[in-house]
Amino acid sequence: HFYLEGQIAMAIPGEDQDVTIYSSTQHPSEIQHMVSHALGVPSHAVTVEIRRMGGAFGGKETQGNQFAVLAAIAAKKHHRAVKIRPDRDDDMIATGKRHDFLVDYEVGFDDEGNILGVDFMFAARCGFSADLSGPVTDRALFHCDNTYFWPTVHAQSAPLYTNTVSNTAFRGFGGPQGMIGAERVIDEVAFAVGKDPLEIRKKNFYGTSDRNVTPYHQTVEDNIVHRIVAELEASCDYARRRRTIEAFNANSRFIKRGLALTPVKFGISFTATHYNQAGALVHVYTDGSVHLNHGGTEMGQGLYVKVAQVVAEEFQIDLDQVKITATTTGKVPNTSATAASSGSDLNGMAAQNAARQIKERLTNFAAEKYQVPRDQVLFLPNRVRIGNQEIAFADLVRQAYMARIQLSAAGFYKTPKIHWDRDKGEGRPFYYFAYGAACSEVSVDTLTGEYVVERTDILHETGRSLNRAIDLGQVEGGFIQGMGWLTTEELWWDDKGQLRTHAPSTYKIPLASDRPKIFNVTLADWPEAHEPTVHRSKAVGEPPLPLGISVLHALSDAVASVADHRICPRLDPPATPERVLMAIERLKREAEAGA
Repeated sequence: HFYLEGQIAMAIPGEDQDVTIYSSTQHPSEIQHMVSHALGVPSHAVTVEIRRMGGAFGGKETQGNQFAVLAAIAAKKHHRAVKIRPDRDDDMIATGKRHDFLVDYEVGFDDEGNILGVDFMFAARCGFSADLSGPVTDRALFHCDNTYFWPTVHAQSAPLYTNTVSNTAFRGFGGPQGMIGAERVIDEVAFAVGKDPLEIRKKNFYGTSDRNVTPYHQTVEDNIVHRIVAELEASCDYARRRRTIEAFNANSRFIKRGLALTPVKFGISFTATHYNQAGALVHVYTDGSVHLNHGGTEMGQGLYVKVAQVVAEEFQIDLDQVKITATTTGKVPNTSATAASSGSDLNGMAAQNAARQIKERLTNFAAEKYQVPRDQVLFLPNRVRIGNQEIAFADLVRQAYMARIQLSAAGFYKTPKIHWDRDKGEGRPFYYFAYGAACSEVSVDTLTGEYVVERTDILHETGRSLNRAIDLGQVEGGFIQGMGWLTTEELWWDDKGQLRTHAPSTYKIPLASDRPKIFNVTLADWPEAHEPTVHRSKAVGEPPLPLGISVLHALSDAVASVADHRICPRLDPPATPERVLMAIERLKREAEAGA
């Protein structure tokens, strides 16, 4: 995860049985439940507050529980405030990581590269306890199709108990691991039939009117992958660059280049249906300013800004008139984790619901007071038009207060349409899908395995974006994190079971110098969410991370050129220079044996 702020919790005992917990957590209500259970007190005696985190990426969904509980027990015993903050090394050694997978598969296809059937087995290293391994491996199965229609499919997972730390959530939550299986199948088929992998990808895409049902029986109703890929293929000049790279490799003995364009279809919703709910609390004060609280947590993803924008838009007031205070279980109860890329979808809609309740009361009050029809009460920027006159928003609020109109509301939202029967393996676990595609070009030194990402082009859709600057940053950061996951970030335990990559000196996250030399990121501005999400926006937290798969496949393409693309190379992630060199040497031996 390598969040910049490590795990930290502080417990402050209060009156009677009360305790207040300040925790760097994505899931305040789970901290509340764990602490109340450990102390043997009701949930109402435990208040959990979180203003912001210095990064999380899934690593603070459950892993912060132990530190909060330990702090609470010590605070209760000694009747004084207790703070626990492990240093970076201890944090990395003690906390869970993303799940590493071993993917086994068989695939049937015809001479044109049309895939007829696949059989997947996803084995995951889970560690010494279950944590979130069940839903992580479930989501891997949900995404083993990625953007492709499998006419016949059998997919299963094997969560494995291992004597290592208990692995946990990480951005993507198993989805990217499932996608890697799908993309590997595509590459194998492309090599077998002698075609460009992009051609095989497009040939097997989901359809729009048929061939559009997933292995779990959800109909893909909002399929825009054809347009996304077509536009990116044209804008990045894929065909010309493919020819140029082939010519370069034919005349370069040691430096080889590779190119790959890979798509993404990511399902949005918690697959545990009951988590798809959120609450919010909105107060409007007599000076026209607004106080907002909701169940989501801020970890640098811009959630607070987006939700504040939703409320400001509803009242048509300036953004600086809306203040969001720390997330606390004392104001919004029974919160879901800020995870599954659902923070804006859930909390934005809950806040909008609360704001609309107050706006409805103000509209009814203005219509009655000024004797005009309700449709003649219009909210304009910082003002309200009532019939033929305009007054400041703050003036209307003061008048409503004097008339004893309630200026506070609790909002609620639950995602509609979704359902999932795990026993039958069918339903509609996702409200919608988010789409994107990335094309990456790399150069590989075949003598050392070292490589450079020369260029990456991304086209990603976010619906009607709530904040394009935030969404652009999420796409850029998601790609870089996905690239790091598949290239440089290697976890290594020694023969005594000790994690040796537990510091920046040994665990290699991408540096600024590792980013593509040319990095073109575009947000598709033509689609909007198929479903009525908040302002028809789409989630943008996890979907960009699998765009990094394009780098892995570009590296594989470069390695394959060593044997003139006669053999599909095996390049296991993370594709460190060492593993790239091993793949090259293995490929040379296979080519010589085949000759």
